[in-house]
Amino acid sequence: MTMQGWFLILLFVGILLALTKPVGLWLHVLYEGRRTPIHVVLAPVERGFYKLAGIDPSAEQSWRRYALHMLVFNVGLLLLTYAVLRLQGVLPGNPQGLAGLSPDLAFNTAVSFTTNTNWQSYGGEATMSNLAQMLGLAIHNFLSAATGIALAFALFRGFARREAKTVGNFWADVTRVTLYLLLPICVVYTIFLVACGVPQTMAGVVDVQTLEGVRQSILLGPVASQEAIKMLGTNGGGFFNANSAHPFENPNALTNFVEMLSIFVIGFGLTWTFGKAVGNTRQGWAILGAMVILFLAGVTVTYWQEAAGNPILHQLGVAGGNMEGKEVRFGIAASALFSVVTTAASCGAVNAMHDSFTALGGMIPLFNIQLGEVVIGGVGAGIYGFLLFAILAVFVAGLMVGRTPEYVGKKIESREVKLAVLAIAVLPLVILGFTALSSVLQQGLAGPLNEGPHGFSEILYAFTSAVGNNGSAFAGLTANTPYYNGLLGVAMWFGRFFVIVPMLAIAGSLAAKKYTPESAGSFPTTGGLWVGLLVGIILILGGLTFLPSLALGPIADHLNMIRGQLS
Repeated sequence: MTMQGWFLILLFVGILLALTKPVGLWLHVLYEGRRTPIHVVLAPVERGFYKLAGIDPSAEQSWRRYALHMLVFNVGLLLLTYAVLRLQGVLPGNPQGLAGLSPDLAFNTAVSFTTNTNWQSYGGEATMSNLAQMLGLAIHNFLSAATGIALAFALFRGFARREAKTVGNFWADVTRVTLYLLLPICVVYTIFLVACGVPQTMAGVVDVQTLEGVRQSILLGPVASQEAIKMLGTNGGGFFNANSAHPFENPNALTNFVEMLSIFVIGFGLTWTFGKAVGNTRQGWAILGAMVILFLAGVTVTYWQEAAGNPILHQLGVAGGNMEGKEVRFGIAASALFSVVTTAASCGAVNAMHDSFTALGGMIPLFNIQLGEVVIGGVGAGIYGFLLFAILAVFVAGLMVGRTPEYVGKKIESREVKLAVLAIAVLPLVILGFTALSSVLQQGLAGPLNEGPHGFSEILYAFTSAVGNNGSAFAGLTANTPYYNGLLGVAMWFGRFFVIVPMLAIAGSLAAKKYTPESAGSFPTTGGLWVGLLVGIILILGGLTFLPSLALGPIADHLNMIRGQLS
């Protein structure tokens, strides 16, 4: 470990903390549906969308109607993407003449991008046409991210409103977030990336002559525009197979730093928005404090292990940190930081191969996802997932003080607790269930490149990533098979929507409640004790997935590595 590495990490966190309130303020304006300075230009576009779709943005919806419209919207997008991918070979915008995808791969990819997972069982530049990248995939990068933020707004209203029957309008929320947040930032972001050397062209291939005199075909495309929303929307699906390790997606140290910032910036801002929505910004800062503690703990372990390197190689006289699977342009510190950022959020973009990390260094990205990706988390999904843990934390606190638990002025009763448990239990049940199934069936065992504990880790990471809607992978797993394409697709759908629907039910239940002011017997939810309780509850419940798989996964890998050193 070096001082430069720690400076990079501290600078990264410092800039994000400085951006938290400004971004949160802008998000709060959208949450309330107020005008912004760019309404002068974009308000007519917004009204045009509503008129074409026959939508009244002022018509509020109950949680059930909000959920129904959200599901119909996402199923429609899934079917559109599936059709584009299957018909790719006969559609325009295909300069390489690539064929349409197989049914199982098209299904997996359509579900993946609909659920904001962006798991890729294929090499992007060798599989997807420009049209498929833009119409089939990039459109989801915007709309799945906007859906996540809209759902967070609905839950915020559940906490903020009193004796209400509605939680907002899904169509208005998604439209405003897309028009006034994601699109404007991505226009500027795309220009920045183009200036740094990221391609943005409709050309498919450029033939060049190398210094050795050999002809080489270089694949191009509309990369910068997809890269911007890929990061800002915590999507992660790369235009190229190497993802953010590819110089056309991530050319230098500056773009690497900005891309990491963009993954987290909306998640940081939403914590402040929540505090503002419930009338106490200290509530938002407390949530952010718990998130940052978990994040810094993960970065510390990962950086320490990658900088320490492999003890087996040290025994052979090869000194230094673990550079296997890492870009020399970024080095160990930036790669370790990126790996924790992308798995703490539901992004999945990678600038190094997690399969090549040390055993404990690779354990942290896995553990981040198994916590439910609430350590900052995906845009919207992180904060509403974190609030589910907060509901359980105040329930535990209520048991300790012997009274009905309260959180930000709302009594937390059995209905909310049961729904929160239902939403949180989806992750361990599906992850462990599908991993166990794939560890005994021949179709599942045909996937891992490695045998033993590391092969098990490759399967476990795949289903953890799918259910957690992350999209990163231990690259040793061969996942482009009918078995894995189908089962991972089902896992992604469960991980997204079987959490969202109970969460919206909680929002509706809370919105209907009266406001309960704090009293001398209330458990304070803004101080250090509350932050510590939140961190503890998240770690304990995250262990529901992590501990059962520990013995055969990363810890077994680490013990094998130590045994190799001793021998």
